[in-house]
Amino acid sequence: MDFPVFHLDGMGNRMLVAVVAILHVLINHGLAVGAMPLITALEWWGERTGDRRWDAFAYRFLAVCFVVTTTVGAMTGVGIWFTTSLVNPTAIGSLLRVFFWAWFIEWLVFITEVCLILAYFLLWKRWQGPRKRAHIRLGMALSAFSWITMSLIVAILGFMMSTGDWQHQPTLLAGMFNPLYLPQLCFRTGLAMVSAGLFGWGLTLLFIAKGDEFRPRIVRAMAAWVLAWMPLCAAGAWWYWRRIPEWSVANVPTAMTTQDFTRWHGGLVTSAAVIIGLIVITALLGIFIPGRVPRWILPIPFAASLLLLGSFERVREFIRKPYVIANYLYANGVRVDDVPLLRRDGILAHATYARVRQITPDNRAEAGQEVFLLACTRCHTARGMNSIDIKLTKMFGPGPWDGSLISGYLRNMHGPRPFMPPFPGNEAELDALTVWLVEQHGRSERLAGAQTVGVHPAAPMTVAQIRQQPAAALAPVPSSTFE
Repeated sequence: MDFPVFHLDGMGNRMLVAVVAILHVLINHGLAVGAMPLITALEWWGERTGDRRWDAFAYRFLAVCFVVTTTVGAMTGVGIWFTTSLVNPTAIGSLLRVFFWAWFIEWLVFITEVCLILAYFLLWKRWQGPRKRAHIRLGMALSAFSWITMSLIVAILGFMMSTGDWQHQPTLLAGMFNPLYLPQLCFRTGLAMVSAGLFGWGLTLLFIAKGDEFRPRIVRAMAAWVLAWMPLCAAGAWWYWRRIPEWSVANVPTAMTTQDFTRWHGGLVTSAAVIIGLIVITALLGIFIPGRVPRWILPIPFAASLLLLGSFERVREFIRKPYVIANYLYANGVRVDDVPLLRRDGILAHATYARVRQITPDNRAEAGQEVFLLACTRCHTARGMNSIDIKLTKMFGPGPWDGSLISGYLRNMHGPRPFMPPFPGNEAELDALTVWLVEQHGRSERLAGAQTVGVHPAAPMTVAQIRQQPAAALAPVPSSTFE
């Protein structure tokens, strides 16, 4: 409640973060974490066999990875920080307090990784002959630092879905080694390696002419790499699934866009089986008949691996709802322990940048808009993607709406829809939000956020300061572990 609200009413805050984050993951996993050890292995094999064609292919493979990771990959990496800090600064601040030293180390590792990939690429043609082995060791170091970067970030991602013992033992190590850390790391490592092999397979279309007798050898090498890492990927996926909290598993039907258990379960298993089967079959073809694999098939397995990884990211992000940090912080930036306080005093009373502090008969609609911005816009828009107007229209029809039905749904929505946070305000704010929603139904104008309308500091005290005041009508609210 201490920050102005950034809101995009067309694309939506949720989609903004998703586009940047998923694009970064697709690039980072396949072209950094997975590709660097594969390229190093190809360079080593070329040195061992004395066949310069392996070295030439590895260099061109690296050139593509170098350009993409140091441009789009780097920008989306920074973009994740930028977008998440805008959309949910409370969540980023909370995570930084827990994982400060982990992130500090990760930044050092990342800087080292950037220096290593620059050196690895720029020195490739200069470090030949007697210095070739030193160059290969440079690639091995780059591979290790690329994986370490991912291994540190994966701990934070796992923590957001399951904090484990951290709330009872709030230490960095308890947060790092949460129940989902090792299973997710295992799965992501295997999938990154598989994606890199499939990407290298697809690059043969660009770098090796049709009919070149060297092409079957590259295809077989890429297929062998993929098959070697598939068991780790499959084992990690199964281990990860077994460790997901039960309340997260219950959200999977909605994440799969259906409430029918049979449909989502069957669809999930079938989709995964088709993608894995496609990858395995094409890899086996590459092993046994590499010279007869049609060129048009080569990019398909890589596209399938991207689909698998992108779908995983989408589902993983959704099933931790209603939290952004499991059992600690709701997706709308409200601490679980602060809900009783906000329901007593109202969310507007503790919002530093709210334009409305007291609700009157004349400003109910304006107050309702402020409540919507504070409590709903991390996930919903007024008229864009994931629009609240469309959601309510599906439930209550095209209108005119009965305000009592809307109010009743908002008051109890966390029950039938556990992936939705409970309404955090008081009854007056609930009524104001209802009035605003009914008034806005059917309109076309977009809703501006603080980045457009400006900020309006009005509260003399923040939530942390209010929490220290006497509260006779409320049991003491626990102090934040982050403070």
